[in-house]
Amino acid sequence: MKNNISSRRGFFKTLVPKKEFILRPPYADEVSSFLKHCITCLDKPCVNACEESIIQIKDDLPYISFENSGCTYCKECALSCQKDVLHVETPHQINALFSIDTQKCLSWNGVVCFSCKDYCDERAIEFFGMFKPLVKDACISCGFCVAPCPNDAIKIKESF
Repeated sequence: MKNNISSRRGFFKTLVPKKEFILRPPYADEVSSFLKHCITCLDKPCVNACEESIIQIKDDLPYISFENSGCTYCKECALSCQKDVLHVETPHQINALFSIDTQKCLSWNGVVCFSCKDYCDERAIEFFGMFKPLVKDACISCGFCVAPCPNDAIKIKESF
């Protein structure tokens, strides 16, 4: 659902614009190689190979958007890469660290909400009682916690 203001979540997402953050697809090992070779790839097969449709194109480069889903690390993007930029042998990782904005998070502000935790298969989001969630080291940067958060309280920053 992309900023659909017919829902309450969509309405609140329109109030505060998201800061843009460019994430490389998983299995990318070296930034310079990624920037040099991905831009020369014409048909961008990684976009079509992504089963979650989270790989998108901006300025001729693929990037990850967690707006609607997360990464299952299925390897299809790496297997489809014709420029040898995404490697199946590279540990599945996305160049991101996730944290929770305590000012925006409903649970940190006394409202019972488990939206992020409900979507985290790795159990990397820990709640203290029913409130105050924190992202633990078990987080694999899959991004499945981002889209369901009604207040856009999941912060993403570059990890490398």
